[in-house]
Amino acid sequence: MQLASLDDLFSTQASRDEAQREKVQEIPLEELHPFAHHPFKVLDDDRMKDTADSIREYGVLVPAIARPRPDGGYELIAGHRRKRGCELAGLKTMPVIVRELDDDAAIIIMIDSNIQRENILPSERAFAYQMKLEALKHQGLRTDLTSTQVAQKLSAKRVGDEAGVSKDQVRRFIRLTTLIPALLDMVDNKKIAFNPAVELSYLTQEEQGNLVDTMESEQATPSLSQAQRLKKFSLEGKLTEESMLAI
Repeated sequence: MQLASLDDLFSTQASRDEAQREKVQEIPLEELHPFAHHPFKVLDDDRMKDTADSIREYGVLVPAIARPRPDGGYELIAGHRRKRGCELAGLKTMPVIVRELDDDAAIIIMIDSNIQRENILPSERAFAYQMKLEALKHQGLRTDLTSTQVAQKLSAKRVGDEAGVSKDQVRRFIRLTTLIPALLDMVDNKKIAFNPAVELSYLTQEEQGNLVDTMESEQATPSLSQAQRLKKFSLEGKLTEESMLAI
């Protein structure tokens, strides 16, 4: 026979429900650590200045979300910009909702809380889609009886549906994650357009490095048709520095 605990005997259902409910806590900023491989940049730009001014005047209106870290403190899931705004505003703590979340669930919340923001860079969107797709695939492998290939297609469709784009566009953005940093920076800075960048992502890392050198020497970036020719030569194993320069 199992006896009820004293807490169960002398507490009401309302108090037990309240104990289970998420609470907003004021947590010191130094105990809040960034999410591992967070794909969104936190920049001290004009928008951050506006965020800091708003926090200074009104406080943090929407609590951040974090999860406990095994070695102490908390890992921020949503609220990296708010934390930086608090630092600039001179605050020592910020309101946070603490949740117990596994890695996949944390990644999905982190991406969804940022992906609809304005002015997201192509590189941020690319790595965000990739992280969410991998998290959904992990969840699908645990819960679906469908094949891995079907689960991947369903995951890509879900990422696209929830971001307002097609699954093919999701995959095209993810292609950008294979670009070397120098090329990816050019995409973010609008020196290379999105469609040519997708074609260039099929070049090897060495070929991409040679392309950067060629672009610098010629003071030019490839058009879509030129990028498609570079991709074709690369896939055929014919993309030398000479052929690259000729294109």
